[in-house]
Amino acid sequence: MAFRCPLLTPFSTVAAMSSRFAPGPDPHSTGHVISTVRALMRTDGLDVSLTSIARRCGTTRTFLYANWKTVSALHLRALQTELAQAFDTAHRACPSDGTVPGITGHLTEVVRVVRRHPTTAAVARSSPEAFCAAYTATEGPLMRVAVERIDDLLHPLCPHGGVWGDPELGSRSWKILWIARPAALCPAAAGDRLREDTLDNAFAELLRDLLAPWAAAAR
Repeated sequence: MAFRCPLLTPFSTVAAMSSRFAPGPDPHSTGHVISTVRALMRTDGLDVSLTSIARRCGTTRTFLYANWKTVSALHLRALQTELAQAFDTAHRACPSDGTVPGITGHLTEVVRVVRRHPTTAAVARSSPEAFCAAYTATEGPLMRVAVERIDDLLHPLCPHGGVWGDPELGSRSWKILWIARPAALCPAAAGDRLREDTLDNAFAELLRDLLAPWAAAAR
C-alpha cells in the first residue's frame, strides 16, 4: 500500500483554490486602465473609445469620465507610456555608453522601435491628420517625454552640468527630435529592410553631424 502524507492534500488543495480565486487586476487602478488603453490602441489607434476601454477594463464610462474627462487624455497618457517604453526597450537592446557612437546607436534603436511599434501604424491608419501633425509639433506632453529622455542621454557629453551646463549641447535635444521623427514616424517602412536601413542610416548620419563637436572633444 502506498503511503500518503495527510498533510499534502490540504496544502495542495489550498494552493489550487488560491490560484483559482486569486483576485484579478483592480479595474479602477491607473496602471490597469492605461495598460488596457495601450493594448487597444495597438489595433485601433485613436479610434479607441471610452466605451471599449470601460468594457475591457471591467469598469464604467462614468468612472473613466470622472477621472480622465476625455478619451483623448487616456490616449495621450498611453502614448506617453509607449514612448517611454520605447527608450527602455532600446536601452536593453543597445544601451548607450555615454559616447557619441553609443548615443547614436541607442537613439537609432529608439527610432526603429517606434517605427515598428503596432501603435504607430494604428494611429497612422485611424487618424492621418493627427499623425501628420506629429511630424511638425513643437510642444506638448509627448515632445517633453522625448526631449527629457534625450537630455539624459546627452548628459555624459558634458559631465559638469549636462545639457544645462552647456547651452550648445542643450540645443541639440530638440534638433535630434526634429531629425528623428521622419525616420520614426514611417510605419510603412517597417519590415522592409532596405527602407529601414536607409532611414536608420540617414538619421544616424545627421545625428553624428549634430554631435560632432563633442565627439572631437572626446578624442
